[in-house]
Amino acid sequence: MLGLEEAQEQLIALAPSMGGEDVPIEASLGRVLASDLAANRTQPSADLSAMDGYAIAGEGPWALIGESRAGAPFDGAIAPGQATRISTGAHMPPGSDRVLIQENAEVEAGIVSSGDVPLRMRHVRKRGFDFNEGDAVMRAGTRIGAAQMALAMSAGHANVSAVRWPKVAILDSGDELVRNPGQCGPNQIPASNGAMIAAMLAPLVGSTDRLGPVRDDLGELAAALEHAEGADILITSGGASVGDHDLIQRALIDWGADLAFWKVAIKPGKPLMVARRGEQVVLGLPGNPVSSFVTCFLFGLPLIRAALGMPFPLPTTQTVTAAEPIPVTGTRREFLRGFSDGSKVRQVASQDSSALLALAGANCLIDRPAGSPAVAVGDSVSVYNLQNG
Repeated sequence: MLGLEEAQEQLIALAPSMGGEDVPIEASLGRVLASDLAANRTQPSADLSAMDGYAIAGEGPWALIGESRAGAPFDGAIAPGQATRISTGAHMPPGSDRVLIQENAEVEAGIVSSGDVPLRMRHVRKRGFDFNEGDAVMRAGTRIGAAQMALAMSAGHANVSAVRWPKVAILDSGDELVRNPGQCGPNQIPASNGAMIAAMLAPLVGSTDRLGPVRDDLGELAAALEHAEGADILITSGGASVGDHDLIQRALIDWGADLAFWKVAIKPGKPLMVARRGEQVVLGLPGNPVSSFVTCFLFGLPLIRAALGMPFPLPTTQTVTAAEPIPVTGTRREFLRGFSDGSKVRQVASQDSSALLALAGANCLIDRPAGSPAVAVGDSVSVYNLQNG
């Protein structure tokens, strides 16, 4: 069996390349830049006032000769001993060299004075202090949030080249699964894994194609796989283990997929499977819902990030202290569901791989390497923040 890092490395190496497409900047939220973005303009485009007050030249007092407002600059220049009224964000008149803020100014009969004269260029935003035309303002692989969107627009871009959304198909299998939770018989369970995986991936893929649930039947699995022909990535849930009715691996091989690796030394999630079919990547997750969630977090999300060209696709840990004892770890690396307040962590009530109530109450995974000794209260442990998935 592969260890976690080796398995993640092999999977990320298989990530397909998506290419780029032009998108309007106001429709780019959540997208990833396909190429470096250079500024088409200088920001700010002129020296600006950082405060409300008076643009002044020299040491004063100053004769008030006009006003400069944002969007309506003073028409002319000022000489030493002169001032203009100025608002935040307005152009500094040529000849002015500092801003006297409103609360420090005294104005009488058109003369501005102050007992607290600012230093030269005080309260002035210099032209180009943020960026200049031609500067690289964002690198390829940057994910666009609200601040990045504003930056691109300020840099003069109405459109950006974004990585194409990966086409992701999700197939969950099992005779016991039903799509409609409200029509679940006594021998059935709702097919929650497909919806859960789709929800986890949604911020990175836009949408997914749900192909299940599919019964444990090679013919029905083959028919479902035909609908995944155009997917860049196929994620399956269930049927990846070694039971008589675990048919996903056989169905994938019949479909033309080549197995890259199977089984990872982690708990939960041991029967994880990765395959390749041409340029398509197949990630087979276990069917137990907690196992499916944990392996999607550790493998599914990193695979999508790598396909998008994000520079750091793997989740990162933070160190907190244990609020309760944690027992020794067995021969596999364990990911315990926990709840952390940012400084301390405790395990949630149940660590069973089917316990969705406990999973929904967790906000982190406690990373316990194989063969780890028991943890005492106050000892340091590493956790993955599930809210940052």
